[in-house]
Amino acid sequence: MRPSSPLPFFVYGTLRPGEANHDLFLRGRTLTEEPGRFMGAVLYDGPGYPYAVEEPGGGVVSGELITALPEAYGDLLTELDRLEGYAPGSPRNLYERVAREILRDTGGTAVRAWVYVAGPTVAARLRARGKLIETGDWRARR
Repeated sequence: MRPSSPLPFFVYGTLRPGEANHDLFLRGRTLTEEPGRFMGAVLYDGPGYPYAVEEPGGGVVSGELITALPEAYGDLLTELDRLEGYAPGSPRNLYERVAREILRDTGGTAVRAWVYVAGPTVAARLRARGKLIETGDWRARR
């Protein structure tokens, strides 16, 4: 699904400001970065990175709402899809890229954004035996 106008990204793990992948992929390519919350999802600890799993009616995942510079958007979308192991329609995706409402921490307004959530097979495995991050904040997992 490609929107008619570029959507921001909601990041909650290694792409957050101060984390390793932020510098590799986002530094110098963003217009804005602001705190936000993904409602109706929970967070699981993965092998060096987290997974958001949608749980309607429960959970909140903390992260940042990232708006890419217009001239960087197309390449960034392609690079983030590759980083997250996402290919449209592939049953082997680690993550699925979905458009969801994200609440800005400042003002509480909702913004539609791309979010990478655990693919169906990964989500089922995490629900069965994953390590839930109770706070919904990957940085606070320790």
